Amino acid sequence: MEHKGLKILIHASTWFAPVLAPLIVYLLISDRDIKSLSLQAVVFHFVIGILIGISAFFSWVLIGLPFLVVFSLMALIVPIIGIIRAANDRPFQYPIVGSWFK
Repeated sequence: MEHKGLKILIHASTWFAPVLAPLIVYLLISDRDIKSLSLQAVVFHFVIGILIGISAFFSWVLIGLPFLVVFSLMALIVPIIGIIRAANDRPFQYPIVGSWFK
């Protein structure tokens, strides 16, 4: 499968440029699958950021604490799964937002 390195970069960018790197890849690469994955990554990071922010706000009343833990773990684990799948040439869609990009 082609573009394995770009897919890994898109997933790994969560730790150094979660929006910027996928956005640059989206703008520079013409491959439809890479564009879709890049857009999924950008939207996923925005959605997870919003969900973590809301959960952090509500954690003062303990309602948001479980959600804060779950969404924080998702923000860390999902890109790792994406990296592993890209390295093994297996398809991957981000949870929550992957189905929005068909």
